[in-house]
Amino acid sequence: MSEREWRFYVGDMIGFCEKVLAFTQGLQQEQFVADPMRFDATVRNLELIGEAASHIPQDVRNLHPTVPWRMLIATRNQLIHGYLGLDNDILWSIVQTDMPALLHLLKLLETHHGYP
Repeated sequence: MSEREWRFYVGDMIGFCEKVLAFTQGLQQEQFVADPMRFDATVRNLELIGEAASHIPQDVRNLHPTVPWRMLIATRNQLIHGYLGLDNDILWSIVQTDMPALLHLLKLLETHHGYP
C-alpha cells in the first residue's frame, strides 16, 4: 500500500469523526438514544472509523502511538458484531469524550504528513 493510499483513510476517519460530532451536537444522552436515525448514523460512522483504522499500515501506527488504533478497531468489531449488545453509557462517552480527542489526534497526523 502506498503512503498516499493510507492517507486517504486518515482523511476518511477525520470526516467520520466530524459526522459523529455533528450528529450529536447539542444533544443530551437521552435525546440521542431516543433518536434512532441519529443513533444508527453515529454507530455506523464509529464502525467506519474502526474499519478505516484497520487499513493504516502497522509502521504508521507505530509512529503515532497516541492514536488508539487497536481500540478503534476493537470498537468497530464490537459494534459490527453486536458483542454483548450496545451499552448506551459507553457509546455516549465515546461520542462526548473520545471523538473530540481522536479528531484532534487525526488532524495532527494529517498535518504531520503534509496535508494542509
